[in-house]
Formats: sequence, structure tokens, C-alpha cells
Amino acid sequence: MPASPPHPAPCPCGSTRPYADCCGRWHAGPLHLQAPDAEALMRSRYSAFVREDAAYLRATWHPSTCPPHIDFEPGQRWLGLQVRGHRVVNDDQASVEFVARSKLGGRAHRLHETSRFVREDGRWFYLDGDITP
Repeated sequence: MPASPPHPAPCPCGSTRPYADCCGRWHAGPLHLQAPDAEALMRSRYSAFVREDAAYLRATWHPSTCPPHIDFEPGQRWLGLQVRGHRVVNDDQASVEFVARSKLGGRAHRLHETSRFVREDGRWFYLDGDITP
């Protein structure tokens, strides 16, 4: 009996779609950097953190607030993303509230943030965010 073809890897952002059909299309290929809205960009940035894709994170971070270096915590394991809300302010501004869970050194961590996004020249960028303790 022939082996079953492998199932495509699910997207880290928690959608039910395979990575290549979800955030992967914004990370590379003909739709690179073309997330259609702030929520899609936020999800793709979460997936980029999971995949430690610093180049994508820098390319989608607004130049006015982008740090000079993006460092990843060695051994950090991302466990899941929950989007709590996506608010469109106008055609070029939006916010996304989310909770991202991770584990580092045997301890669970939770990041609850409301992120602000802006669209310039047709592209969405992460601007900044407010962390909820």
C-alpha cells in the first residue's frame, strides 16, 4: 500500500489553512508583503516570530518605530495566537487586539497587545502597540 502524501504544515497563526496558503503567501512569492488588511499582517507577523523570520518582521515594521535589531529568545516556543478584535479606524489605520502564548525555560508566557497599523502606498505596516498586563 503506498504511503499517504504528507499533510501540508498548518499555519502557525492558528487558521485552519496550510502555511503556504495562509501567512506563507505574505512571507514569500508573488504576494510577498501584500497582506490585505491589518489582521492578516498581524497574523503573518506572529507566524514570522514563530519561524524567526527577522527580515519579514523588519520589512513589515514601520520605519519610524522599527528597532535596529530583532532578537529571538533562544528556546522560546510559541504555543498559539488568539485574535480578540480587529478595528478599522479608516482606510489607512487599524488596530488588532491579540493574545499570543509562549513557553520559555519551562515557564508559560502570555502577550496581550493592542497593535496599531498604518497603510502607506498600499502596504500595511506595524506601527506600535499597547501591552495589557
